[in-house]
Amino acid sequence: MHHRTLGGGDGPRISALCLGAMPFGTTVDERTAFALLDHFAEAGGTFVDTANNYGCWVPGATGDESERVLGRWLRSRRAADRTVLATKAGARPDPARGPRWPANAEGLGAGALRTALDGSLRRLGTDRVDLYYAHIEDRTVPLAETVEALAGFVRDGRVGTLGASNHATWRLAEARQHAAARGLPGFRAVQQRHTYLRPRPDSPTGLQRETDEELLDYAAAHPELTLLGYSPLVEGAYTREDRPLPDRYDHPGTVIRTRVLAEVAAECGATANQVVLAWLMGGAVPVVPVLGVSSVAQLDECLAALDLVLDPYQRARLDTA
Repeated sequence: MHHRTLGGGDGPRISALCLGAMPFGTTVDERTAFALLDHFAEAGGTFVDTANNYGCWVPGATGDESERVLGRWLRSRRAADRTVLATKAGARPDPARGPRWPANAEGLGAGALRTALDGSLRRLGTDRVDLYYAHIEDRTVPLAETVEALAGFVRDGRVGTLGASNHATWRLAEARQHAAARGLPGFRAVQQRHTYLRPRPDSPTGLQRETDEELLDYAAAHPELTLLGYSPLVEGAYTREDRPLPDRYDHPGTVIRTRVLAEVAAECGATANQVVLAWLMGGAVPVVPVLGVSSVAQLDECLAALDLVLDPYQRARLDTA
């Protein structure tokens, strides 16, 4: 397993791949989740990602499921000290805000964040998380309130590093500037949707935000900021005929990029998934892919991407397709 530093020189060491726990306890049962976590750890993986609302959209689920499964695994394997643990706040359903999610998301107010962190620590069975994200933008709350509340968690020792997910680049930059001006810990990681294919410019974003050129430029100018990419393999659509591409990628550019991706994969003797992961990890702005897998075989395919090195010509073809 390759490793890197999260959020700059004094951040924790993390594995170059992050295991996403979003489906654990809902569409991935606990036994399978434990097998995935065990296999990832045996391969040298140390970085695991969850949130306090995963998977609240599954019928009958509440949002507790992923954190609870992960907490049980951490305790049963005594793995807390060797796991870099990330979770998120801001998108959990709050019944007091109405019956429908995501309209009733808890938001990023100071009180909501305190309640969210207390709940996450309880479900995870720990007194600290290594990386804590503001999960989705909340423009109803002053940015200063969110930044200062999160900084308080770092000061109290309950959070190690702060991150933002699904935020516009200008909001990320403004939040970091506010923190820096006041000597507060600011966002040192950002997690957005990121894959090889590019979405249509007019595709609706909803809660999720794609990594775009503006964010890549910002990350290149601020190397202390770690960029993570979720849904890097678009739910299996690169390699499975039963998984069509999401509508956001339905445009002529996808045809060209898919063809070049297949050509490079054939040259490398690799799968398209492995080429996508290698392309993300080895770019000018290195990305930590957050893996969404549901079987050990899928995880093994992803782990093999760590040993795949694209030559400059292959990378240039992929970049310019």
